[in-house]
Amino acid sequence: MARRGLRGTVLTFTGDPFLADDPAATLSITEDALVVLEGGHIAVIGPWSPERARGLEVTHYPDAILCPGFIDCHVHYPQTQMIGAHGAQLLDWLERYTFPTEAQFADAGHAAAVAKLFLAELLRNGTTTAAVYCTVHPQSVEAFFTESHRLNTRMIAGKVLMDRNAPAALLDTAERGYAESKALIERWHGHGRQLYAVTPRFAPTSTPTQLEAAGRLWREHPGTYLQTHLSENQKEVAWVQELFPDRAGYLDVYHQAGLTGRRAIFGHAVHLTEAEFACCHRTGSALAHCPTSNQFLGSGLFPLFQARRRDRPVCVGLGTDLGAGTSFSLLGTLGEAYKVAHAQDTTLEALHGFYLATRGGAEALDLVDSIGSIAPGHEADIVVLDLKATPLLAFRLAHARDWAEKLSVLMTLGDDRAIRATWVAGELRHER
Repeated sequence: MARRGLRGTVLTFTGDPFLADDPAATLSITEDALVVLEGGHIAVIGPWSPERARGLEVTHYPDAILCPGFIDCHVHYPQTQMIGAHGAQLLDWLERYTFPTEAQFADAGHAAAVAKLFLAELLRNGTTTAAVYCTVHPQSVEAFFTESHRLNTRMIAGKVLMDRNAPAALLDTAERGYAESKALIERWHGHGRQLYAVTPRFAPTSTPTQLEAAGRLWREHPGTYLQTHLSENQKEVAWVQELFPDRAGYLDVYHQAGLTGRRAIFGHAVHLTEAEFACCHRTGSALAHCPTSNQFLGSGLFPLFQARRRDRPVCVGLGTDLGAGTSFSLLGTLGEAYKVAHAQDTTLEALHGFYLATRGGAEALDLVDSIGSIAPGHEADIVVLDLKATPLLAFRLAHARDWAEKLSVLMTLGDDRAIRATWVAGELRHER
C-alpha cells in the first residue's frame, strides 16, 4: 500500500471521559494536522507543514473532522431487508418478521447480495468495524466474511446458534452448531482482518446443552468472541426465568455456561440488576447500547450511567441493532442515546457519545490497541465528518462556541450526509 497523507482537523480520545476527573482532557483535537498512512496503519501524526508532506500524495479535508472509524457493537446484517417492520414488541416481532426473513439466507446468492449492500451501507455511514449476527446457515457467514475480506474491513461475525423455540428451518442441534461454527472459525478467524464470534441468538432459543457447547467452543479458541442478547424486554426476561428456573437470573444462564468474560458482548442489557452489572464488571464482559432498537420495540431505557459507574465500570459500546434499529448511522444512534439518557435524568455529553462510537467501542471489543483511535501504529480506519454537509448543519455550526458544542450539534443533527469519506486500512472505500 502506498504511503500517503490526510490533512484536516483530527479528533481522537486518549482516555475514558466517563472515568476521568477531567473528562475534557481525554479528548484530543488537533487543527490542521497531517496523518500519514502506510501499510494499512497510521505511521505519523503531526501539525501540517509542506516539509512534512514532501513526497506524499495528500488528500486535504477543509471544514471537516478526521475521526476514528465508527464501531457498531451489535447489528444483524440479514435483517437489512426488514428494517422498519412495525407493530410488534420483541418476541412477536421475531416470529412475525425476523425468522421468515432469516430463512431466506439458506440461499447463498441471496446472502451474498445482502452482505454486499449491508457493508456498503456501513461504510457510507462511517462505520468501519461491527460485531455482526449472521443466520443459522453457514453460507450466510461465508457470504459476509467473503465481502468483508474483499473490502479489508475489520469485522466480527458468527453463525447464529438455535436448537429450540424457532421454526424448524432455522434450527440446528448442539452438535451441528458446534461443528459448523468450529469449521467457520478455522476458515475465517484471523483471516485478514476477520474475527469470529460464537453466536447463540439468546437463551430462549438454545438448550442448556447448546449453551454449554458454545462455552466449550469459545474456550477452545482463544481470541474469538462471544455475542448474544441479554435482558432486552421484560417478557423475554420472564420467559428466561421459566426456561431456566435453577439460575439466579438471565445473565447467570450465560455465566454458568462459561459465556461471560473478556470479548463477550451482550446486546441491550436494558433490565439488568445491580448484581448482573457487577458480574459484567468482574468478568470483563461488555454491553452494547442499542437506543434506536430499544425505542422502536418499546423495550425500555438502557441505564448507561449506571453501567459505567466509576466504582465498577462495565465496558459499553453502541449498537445500531438493525433491523429493529432504525438507522445505520452511529451519529443518528448517538442522537437517540442522548434522548434515552435525558429520559432518565442524566445527560450524554458529546464527549461521552463520540467516545462510545470510537475508543469506547474498541474497549468493548478488546481492540483498543488496534482501532478506535487516530494514533501511530493503529489500523488506518478513518471517517471524515463534513461540517458543511447540509445548509442547516453549516449554519448551526457557524454559531457553535467551541468544539464541545460542535460535536454536540453533529451528534444531534448528523446522519449519513455528514460522512464525506471513509478510509479502511489506509484505502478510500467510500466518498460522498
